[in-house]
Amino acid sequence: MHQLLADIRACRLCADRFAATETEHAPRPVLRAQPSARLLIAGQAPGMKVHHSGLPFTDPSGDRLRDWLGLDSETFYDENRVAIVPMAFCFPGYRKGSDLPPPPICARTWRRQVIEALPEVQLTVLVGGYAQKWHLGVKTGVTETVTRWRDFSPAALPLPHPSWRNTAWLKRNPWFEAELLPVLRTRVAEVLA
Repeated sequence: MHQLLADIRACRLCADRFAATETEHAPRPVLRAQPSARLLIAGQAPGMKVHHSGLPFTDPSGDRLRDWLGLDSETFYDENRVAIVPMAFCFPGYRKGSDLPPPPICARTWRRQVIEALPEVQLTVLVGGYAQKWHLGVKTGVTETVTRWRDFSPAALPLPHPSWRNTAWLKRNPWFEAELLPVLRTRVAEVLA
């Protein structure tokens, strides 16, 4: 795992792609993982704040995600227990003020190796459509996939992205907080106990 993480952190496959975005930034792969991790958080890609901090979910969406999981920051960032492995490890940049999607080359190049290096994972939390499509093989949108969360439990739980942009989605889907979040918090507590 040590060598794999070093190779990923040195990856520059998307350097030209990122240099051509509005932000003209260099790659900065951000992930946390150790073979002993029992919980895998599979997100989309780091945002600009995470690109600068170098630590996953150091933004308001991270605050919301930690609340959904029932985890404090210390536990969330304990890479011996919690692996945080997005579908793309670098901030993809902006186009007309919006985040670009995760470049597929990242998952094609690294994802299987990382997943195979995490043999103790008992629960995979799938944050957003890119992670859900890759891990579950679904072709449905986030709402339909998250609505079917019972089909994937207890090994995986799909979630919408915890971004402030999804606040309206959360209000339109009160079952998410009433039904899925209690199960999510219980499963997280079980696998990390």
